[in-house]
Amino acid sequence: MTHTAMLLAAALAAGALDAVAGGGGLIMLPALLVFGPAVPVATLLGTNKLAAVAGTGTAAATYLRRTAVDWRILGPAAALAVLAAAGGASVAGTIPATAYRPVIIVALAAVALIVILRPKLGLRSRAHPGGTGRAITATLLAGAGIGLYDGLIGPGTGTFLLLTFTAVLGLDFLHASALAKVVNVGTNLGALVVFALGGHVLWLLGAAMAAANVLGARAGAALALRRGARFIRLVLLLVVGALLARLGWDQVHD
Repeated sequence: MTHTAMLLAAALAAGALDAVAGGGGLIMLPALLVFGPAVPVATLLGTNKLAAVAGTGTAAATYLRRTAVDWRILGPAAALAVLAAAGGASVAGTIPATAYRPVIIVALAAVALIVILRPKLGLRSRAHPGGTGRAITATLLAGAGIGLYDGLIGPGTGTFLLLTFTAVLGLDFLHASALAKVVNVGTNLGALVVFALGGHVLWLLGAAMAAANVLGARAGAALALRRGARFIRLVLLLVVGALLARLGWDQVHD
């Protein structure tokens, strides 16, 4: 396969994975770094965001057609995520990976333990104990914090959002996925605007990868909606395991 074909295949697979449980950046960004053209890393990051925003937008639309969401909670969080991700993207590359990687590894390990030790987590929705006010606050904090992370780093953003909305808001994985995808559209869009203004997007390659990512996202979202929360939980554990393996490898070999 040519390098372009490899990138399109990676974008297709990333779209499907990201639509189910997040983690598409684990596939698409490394593929760009290996098979992409010899351009600055920031340009590869921007191209990745162009493809990703198309895929997450498609997945979000698919979920929203089949699940109800509370826009009083979701709307402000998505808007704040745009700003936070833009802020993160504007300083991307100024913070070394060694500064944040150990914290993320610990957080992911804790997440994996929670999901494993609480087998019923995310299988059905429950009322948020703090009411709508606390739910809005928690969602805004998630949009800001995880949006900043997406602008700075990226891979795993959808997974972190899914876990946050499941654990904090008491949603099942299916409804949490709908919220996560909408906020993830915001984080991808905010970062993309910053990269585009800096001239760091390969538009033709990004558009082709976006088309492949959209196809994968449609298939992944449809599969998640058909198979339900238990399927999403399984894929989520696999994604968290892959994230831990990737970050652990980077940590040891730096």
